[in-house]
Amino acid sequence: MNSRERVLLAINHQEPDRVPIDLGGTRQSGIAAATYHQLKQLLGVRSRTRVFDIFQMLAEVERPIQERFGADVVGLYRPSVAFGIRNENWKPWQLFDGTPVEMPGGFDPVVEDDGDIVLLRAGEPIARMPKDGFYFDRLETYPGAAHVDLTTFTPPLLPSEDCEFLHLQAEAIYQNSDFAIVAPLGPPYELFYGLGTGNFEAWICTFATEGEYIAELYEILVSAWLENLRRFVAAVRDRVQILQICDDFGTQTAPFLSVKMFRERLLPFYKRGLDWVHANTAMKVFLHSDGAIYPLIPSIIEMGVDILNPVQTSASGMDPVRLKAEFGDRLTFWGASLDCQQTLPFGTPDAVAREVAEHVQVFKTGGGYVFAPVHNIQAGVPAENVVAMYDTALAKGQYA
Repeated sequence: MNSRERVLLAINHQEPDRVPIDLGGTRQSGIAAATYHQLKQLLGVRSRTRVFDIFQMLAEVERPIQERFGADVVGLYRPSVAFGIRNENWKPWQLFDGTPVEMPGGFDPVVEDDGDIVLLRAGEPIARMPKDGFYFDRLETYPGAAHVDLTTFTPPLLPSEDCEFLHLQAEAIYQNSDFAIVAPLGPPYELFYGLGTGNFEAWICTFATEGEYIAELYEILVSAWLENLRRFVAAVRDRVQILQICDDFGTQTAPFLSVKMFRERLLPFYKRGLDWVHANTAMKVFLHSDGAIYPLIPSIIEMGVDILNPVQTSASGMDPVRLKAEFGDRLTFWGASLDCQQTLPFGTPDAVAREVAEHVQVFKTGGGYVFAPVHNIQAGVPAENVVAMYDTALAKGQYA
């Protein structure tokens, strides 16, 4: 069974030969460049690490590593993954800890007096990484937090050159590999969490108190999303199996918003886009949403989500057994590997293996499960723990 077949069976709630594996298939299931470099050193893979996602400083996972850990999924991205900087013309650089990497040629940060590095656009700072930090913080203010003038606001649309790039890349991946392909294409801005970038507190107040403004803003964004979906599908045709959207609805202990407000303010607008996807394509819809979102899951299913990620089982209410029992016939769980905040960075390899084995056993029954880290593997995670995580998933993910 090849990777694409394996993933398709799993997301259609059938049992393949083994649980599919995701290592770096999305920008939410990847690995920090520093940890990836350490992992390659441990495995004897000698190559310079490319940082394909400047925002999160994520490594491009190479074929030898994919093969070593049985990865079944790859991502399809636009030429500029973060901050409008194209992934081309790679040049050497090094992280604060001395890790040698390659960065896109357009990456040209300014080093401030205190050692922070800043990215500029038209002379204005758009992102900052503190000295000795591991990723960038966005400094831009997004439309929700900015409370934009809706009479002049125009969301970004997919340009024709990006569509041509996506067409060529999707065709190349499909024809030259057997990976399942995941492609991100949500609304131009995440309808809830992302719109608040720059001043989330102000956005939350607007969201809660200005229903008419929110509805009008969402109408504009969803109309743009539908147009982008049409352009995207025309470009990639049937080559992409999974469409990814991202929006964070949960904190560590509870959702950001009530079920009532979720259903009234958010669900109808997301549902319009996802209904179009299901009516016009064979793609399954993958939602990335961190945190304690158990109360929202029935509504998330209703809005058209087929796959839930990252399944943060350490958050309140996100018990693996209950999740699988209540929603396993309607949702594919993608992630749910182990506690990424405690066990993975601070546990022993044996502790990692035990927790992974427990979770795989719960989630794999009847299909509907793809193994992945609970969000990206962060800098500082021991390489030995990464090996233990994936080796255990491969060993315990076999179906009889």
